[in-house]
Amino acid sequence: MKQKTPDIPGLKYGDSGNFLLIAGPCVVENEDIVFRIAERLVKLSDKYSIPFIFKSSYRKANRSKAESFTGIGDIRALEILAEVKKHFSVPVITDIHNPSEAGIASGYVDVLQIPAFLCRQTDLLEAAAITEKWINIKKGQFLSGASMKFAVEKVRGAGNEKIMLTERGNMFGYQDLVVDFRNIPVMQKNGVPVIMDITHSLQQPNQARGVSGGNPEMIETIGKAAISAGVDGIFIETHPDPASALSDGANMLKLSKMERLLIMLTALRKTINTF
Repeated sequence: MKQKTPDIPGLKYGDSGNFLLIAGPCVVENEDIVFRIAERLVKLSDKYSIPFIFKSSYRKANRSKAESFTGIGDIRALEILAEVKKHFSVPVITDIHNPSEAGIASGYVDVLQIPAFLCRQTDLLEAAAITEKWINIKKGQFLSGASMKFAVEKVRGAGNEKIMLTERGNMFGYQDLVVDFRNIPVMQKNGVPVIMDITHSLQQPNQARGVSGGNPEMIETIGKAAISAGVDGIFIETHPDPASALSDGANMLKLSKMERLLIMLTALRKTINTF
């Protein structure tokens, strides 16, 4: 199957034959760290002709412990994302968590993301759809790829055809995830780009200490398998120092390792494209 690149305004290299890259820090920690990460990712996107969307959550609503970091303030974080968009001339994506956030966030970013735990929330999907933005729906850890057609139908039913789906693994017991790569071609049957989240799929959630663990040494493995399976894009959370990240550091890719991974995945994509 020929891979799809979404026609998002401002997205470069859409005709390069490369996979789409959605990458950035888990959450907006401060302006300095966001710009530092964005600058590096934009340079790599330009160097290897990779379509790139900068990702960061303006607020983290799904945290295990009440005292966990959730953000620096919604509007300030959204303003930083808008500044990234303007300064680097790249599209930006962020999560929304309830219908009232859709209209607010859509004024700052290009793509709205529906978190995995909320992918069945009809009112949230419909509120995102009517903004006329691109919508990236993350597949719930409790769902099959085939069942995501209903989320797609909800967005389309609200008049929006700008849809992506993201695979991020399925729960395996209480504290682990596994990836069923059959979900990639199954979800592509909906006629939408399918993204593989190669960092969240390596989470180890529900830890007794209240902070999710991770298995980042397997990022390369998941990425290579996804490209080989014909995925349309790759989702990666990254940070200069994952150990000090304020959210999801345990499964992030260290920013200094990003180029090596992209070299490998772009080479593999070229091979896949010859078939």
